[in-house]
Amino acid sequence: MRPETLLLTQDDLNEILDAHGRHAFMDLVIERLHEALVLAHHSRTATPSRAGVRRCPQETGVLEWMPHHESGRCLTVKTVGYTPTNPSARGLPTILATLTRFDDETGHLVAVCDGVLPTAIRTGAASAVASRLLAHPDSATLGLIGAGAQAITQLHAVSRAFRLRDVLVHDIDPARGTSLAERAAFLGLDIRVATVRQIEESADIICTATSVGVGAGPALDGTHLRPHVHFNAIGADLPGKTELPVEVLRSALVVPDHLEQARREGECQQLKPAEIGPDLPTLLASPAEAVAHQGRWTVFDSTGYALEDHAILDVLLELAEKYGLGQRVRVEHLPADALNPYEG
Repeated sequence: MRPETLLLTQDDLNEILDAHGRHAFMDLVIERLHEALVLAHHSRTATPSRAGVRRCPQETGVLEWMPHHESGRCLTVKTVGYTPTNPSARGLPTILATLTRFDDETGHLVAVCDGVLPTAIRTGAASAVASRLLAHPDSATLGLIGAGAQAITQLHAVSRAFRLRDVLVHDIDPARGTSLAERAAFLGLDIRVATVRQIEESADIICTATSVGVGAGPALDGTHLRPHVHFNAIGADLPGKTELPVEVLRSALVVPDHLEQARREGECQQLKPAEIGPDLPTLLASPAEAVAHQGRWTVFDSTGYALEDHAILDVLLELAEKYGLGQRVRVEHLPADALNPYEG
């Protein structure tokens, strides 16, 4: 039988979440991502930095491709379009993406999956993994700067790792900040709009998830921070785009997800190599080294890389099989005679 391709659509992913439960799914992704990051360190596998092209110059839009190769098994490639004006101008997400999975031996297209929801969830899961490692274990107040789609999964993931008492949110669009409480109502948390200063003064963990423009940062001034605050900085995703003041970074332990990528387009682009700490996989492999830093400023420089997409796609394919979801389709032209492309 000729191999087919599994197609997982928006409806399939929604059914997976309904069947497995949002909380159980997030917990599973957090744990699988943790395992994948540790394994990546010990196996010394290399995930290349993403690459792409600029598009829509007036919007600083980009189209990128992000590959991760698991030798002998498979290759995951995500294509992602980033368009910051999409929500306000078109009612579309800022990030539109598609995940693809290829067989390593044959190159066969094994699966095609929506990448919008997985990108949001795995980005939140990465922050939970980093926060468990770097934040003060008694952290109870979360600050969110930026209240878009990413804020929901950041909040969801961190709430699975910590017993949150208060959630403070700030967005330059007041309506977006106010609406977060309704959009994240399924979490049952006390979510209140606050000023940036109030977040700095109160938060144990701060997630920055903004669409600040290239050269327009930082998103906070860092003059009223608590001495043990941990940052999950996820909005810096282009050269010249940063969210945190360089003074904060130089006083903190800065842990990038992917060093090469972070130095090009994350918060690490503001730092000299000697000012950057170990990457997240390295620190996860030696967690005792992180304990001494839980009482000081720490920063997870989360640019988002393809290993994270690879890990969540593994989870989705596993659950799709468990719940009998997805459609098998013939995408590739596979003639009976491999030497005759015109044979049907």
